[in-house]
Amino acid sequence: MSENNNPDVRKGLYGVIADYTAVSKVMPETNSLTYRGYAVQDLVEHCSFEEVFYLLWNGELPNEEQLAEFTTRGRSYRCLDAGLIALIHSLPKDCHPMDVMRTAVSYMGTKDSEHFTPDVDHITHVGHNLLAQLPMVLAMDIRRREGKDIIAPDSNKSVAENLLAMVFGTGPDSPASNPDDVRDFEKSLILYAEHSFNASTFTARVITSTRSDVYSAITGAIGALKGPLHGGANEFVMHTMLQIEDPAKATEWVNNALDNKDLIMGFGHRVYKKGDSRVPSMEKSLRELAARHDGAKWVEMYENMAAAMDTRTGIKPNLDFPAGPAYYLLGFPVDFFTPLFVVARIAGWTAHIVEQFEGNSLIRPLSEYVGPEQREVTPIAER
Repeated sequence: MSENNNPDVRKGLYGVIADYTAVSKVMPETNSLTYRGYAVQDLVEHCSFEEVFYLLWNGELPNEEQLAEFTTRGRSYRCLDAGLIALIHSLPKDCHPMDVMRTAVSYMGTKDSEHFTPDVDHITHVGHNLLAQLPMVLAMDIRRREGKDIIAPDSNKSVAENLLAMVFGTGPDSPASNPDDVRDFEKSLILYAEHSFNASTFTARVITSTRSDVYSAITGAIGALKGPLHGGANEFVMHTMLQIEDPAKATEWVNNALDNKDLIMGFGHRVYKKGDSRVPSMEKSLRELAARHDGAKWVEMYENMAAAMDTRTGIKPNLDFPAGPAYYLLGFPVDFFTPLFVVARIAGWTAHIVEQFEGNSLIRPLSEYVGPEQREVTPIAER
């Protein structure tokens, strides 16, 4: 409460510390996003996505034996049941891909014999199941929209390589056949894997706090992530770049948008004060992908838009800005950029669900009422 006894209402919960977490933090001293204390830019350079996934769940990086056991268990879940395949094929081909991801997770929940989350072991079981199956759902959805046959998963491939192979095949022109493409894609998954109490993670924690089931928590998180003010921003970044089309027009486009007070996706962040610490790593991958895939145009567009925004506002890009054109250069359809975010963020969501489950307190904030005072109902004949 403030000194004049008026409630201190924080719209959007801005600046409100809702709970404790040991999963991740943006360190103010270095402006670095850290996972369990490790700077994400260091994890990107030295670790696989599976290692980072293990870290987020267990608090420490795995040794070779632990990683092998974790990876083997996770890959054992790579099998879609016939009912889910039929369900996905029955969905409209013009629905948003995030609707397919959300529906798939909800369906998976119906196949679980546990109607509510009983323990942490069950949460990790669901996490492995989702990490194995959602890349297959994403790949199958892309291919069915393009009239192509489904490609089966490969238990010998990493998460990143397997996903690329299921979408693009394994021919010589496929990014799955290029180790550098696979690694740059894997780096994006690491960068998107976790980000503290963002909207989708908080949604998952709220649902978990009611002691609902994990699938419900993840379904809710996907719904939150779909929004353009959260996960959907990477799609809108690329739609904008495709609309501008010519890098020489990028500065004028940004200035016009700012003059009109239009929202420009891919810039600014509520947490970072000195720029998103994930951007340099993703920007490096964007430049490398552009060099391999004749994408100089998109790098120039990126640079011109970023410079124009910096000149006019001082606002820096966030992760979505370089990730959008990077995914485009890999060949993913634009509407599937946010589902790729889902595949990565399963790691962070499930880590937070475990944390919420173990130290649970029902999340039920208050509100400041601004409607009419209590009044009497007048019979309809007298109104």
